Amino acid sequence: MLQISELYTYPIKSLGGIKLDKALITDRGFKYDRRWMLIDANNRFISQRENAPMALLSVSIENDFLTITNTRNKALINIPLNPLKQELIPVTIWDDTCMAQPVSDEADEWFTNTLKMNCRLVYMPDETERFTDQQYTPRNSITSFSDAYPFLIIGQASLDDLNKRLSNTLPINRFRPNIVFTGGAPYQEDTMDNFTINGISFKGVKLCARCNIITIDQSDASTGKEPTKTLASYRAKNNKILFGQNIIAIDPGTISVGDELIVSTVHEDERFIVTETVS
Repeated sequence: MLQISELYTYPIKSLGGIKLDKALITDRGFKYDRRWMLIDANNRFISQRENAPMALLSVSIENDFLTITNTRNKALINIPLNPLKQELIPVTIWDDTCMAQPVSDEADEWFTNTLKMNCRLVYMPDETERFTDQQYTPRNSITSFSDAYPFLIIGQASLDDLNKRLSNTLPINRFRPNIVFTGGAPYQEDTMDNFTINGISFKGVKLCARCNIITIDQSDASTGKEPTKTLASYRAKNNKILFGQNIIAIDPGTISVGDELIVSTVHEDERFIVTETVS
């Protein structure tokens, strides 16, 4: 049996995630997932790719506030879930431009001082619709400030298989999934096409090409060559390293740790087949 073992939401793009017992599915991902984002002076998104210490900023939600804590020095800030500013500005995530709401001068100052770069915190209001790549998803499917799709699913068996190949085992947080499941074979998530969790329909749309964030230790922001080096020896295809699958939800609802994952159809397209090679 395939069973949900972990659920995560990441309220501020590229900052720490929140582990959940149950998660509410919205039209653009889990509730709160990547509805906030840091931008630079050119209104372009900032991530751990260029600022690894973002990994040291943990996030929690309580009493209508986001609390961001710098795990290095325990400095923190409480930010209202509802932005204090009413203006809208265009922001850029990869090739997309959409409208976002600046949050507050206080938040901007705190993040600028903490990350030692000029940055601002913005929020995606409900009125903003950022579309997923329609080449891979149903028409009018939307997402938040995620890289491209609303959910990422990874099997624990896949991580276990990778860790057997590494000198030092890695935790799942290196890969920033939304949904983790146990049972089944390593990389079984690759071929999941249509499946349900707690009666809610999901669809696998694209294998996840990994960037350098997976080489950043989320506990101390140090960087290395792994797991990219090892993954490149057996999970590379078309010059991309693949680990996990991007998915969309067809229905609203709530899923919980312990729910069964039931696969109804599998991908037969070769895009979802990664052949293991020997380096």
